[in-house]
Amino acid sequence: MADFVSRRDVLKRVGLAGAAAAVPIDALAQVTQPARGRLETLTPQEADVLDAVVARLIPTDASGPGATEAKAARYIDRALGNALASFRETYREGLAALDAYARSSKGSAFTQLSLQNQDAVLTDLERNVATGFANGSAGFFNLVLAHTLQGTFGDPYYGGNDRFVGWDLIGYPGVRLIATANDQRMDSAPAPTHMSAYDYSMFGKKKP
Repeated sequence: MADFVSRRDVLKRVGLAGAAAAVPIDALAQVTQPARGRLETLTPQEADVLDAVVARLIPTDASGPGATEAKAARYIDRALGNALASFRETYREGLAALDAYARSSKGSAFTQLSLQNQDAVLTDLERNVATGFANGSAGFFNLVLAHTLQGTFGDPYYGGNDRFVGWDLIGYPGVRLIATANDQRMDSAPAPTHMSAYDYSMFGKKKP
């Protein structure tokens, strides 16, 4: 997929372009997924499509875990009932349009396509050539990409970045209230705290 950049570039540029996976082109999309847990906003059918989409935007590969392990889709599901509630209808329409376009252009539901064909569908969305989107497919693609990045690399408090896999992936050690003398020497990477900002009492509040 020429229009997508590598996941390594995504981790460097965080949000400036789409991500492609380095996978065999004949690999199938039906791979083992972590348990999803209870949905809060999306329907099961919508969640299935979203799970497959985020898995292609920041894929799992030899470099480490991706959006699936970070549970970026869980973050989006929760946020659509809270901070991202204004996008709930956009997701309802967009996920339905994406799946309909996959069926019309590739002959099967998005979740049933090979990874190569899933990437081809997402490329069409990014290029704004996928049909069936009221305001163009690129806008929906960029929205989901932005939220996938938030769910992969944001504070785990909000439901994504599960077990801090996103922060570990980019080498972010986590929130610190003080910098020790050893930290200030900057001659070695600080050990990860594996703490959310809201694990500190001064920021603590009830989880959404």
